[in-house]
Amino acid sequence: MDTFGPCQEGVSEIVFFDLETTVPNKAGQRFWVLEFGAIVVCPRKLVELESFSTLIRPKDLSAVALKSGRSDGITRETVANAPAFEEVAEKIFGILNGRIWAGHNIQRFDCVRIKEAFADIGKPAPVPVGMIDSLGVLNEKFGRRAGNLKMATLAAYFGLGQQKHRSLDDVRMNLEVLKHCATVLFLESTLPTLLNGKWNNPPITTRSRCNGRLLCREETSRKSPPTTIGYQRTIPYAKEV
Repeated sequence: MDTFGPCQEGVSEIVFFDLETTVPNKAGQRFWVLEFGAIVVCPRKLVELESFSTLIRPKDLSAVALKSGRSDGITRETVANAPAFEEVAEKIFGILNGRIWAGHNIQRFDCVRIKEAFADIGKPAPVPVGMIDSLGVLNEKFGRRAGNLKMATLAAYFGLGQQKHRSLDDVRMNLEVLKHCATVLFLESTLPTLLNGKWNNPPITTRSRCNGRLLCREETSRKSPPTTIGYQRTIPYAKEV
């Protein structure tokens, strides 16, 4: 675990988390948590303040596959000597409780598994103060331009490498995917004509103050603007609301 200090006072920290679980192959079988990973992030700086991950040995070890079908996946041998959930529950509670929860498809899956795991040991589950499910956010804001909204597909779209299906790696990838999506959406809303290829470098009008007089000139170069107080730079663009 790494700690880099608290976020600014009054700012709610965001905890990105992910679970790796067994995959039931018969009706009625339950999911068992095999790994928990989380990073705590300051939303104003997007710096990682804390991280934690642990493998977890399920009560029913036979539910874990002998060989994983995923690259870098978890096998029965991997978790055989890992701590039981009860042994790490206090730490998991501390990192989740009272923070904003974030993750990919956590509302339908991870949050349910967390509640089940705490119910199994007879202890209250952690409670978030807010929730950001990147699956829902990206479906609404980013759409299907990258294909389906699976984390592996989004990571491939942005050239972030392959999803490893290990909790800590996946939450860091989740954060990077959101950063990339946010940047694309920001650029599209700020420079729509440029990104659509409709802006062909029109002249840039600048004003500078010289000898007490205000002079106007046409400037077509891309030099850095002067730093005088009277300087203004006007760039035509269409603004979307």
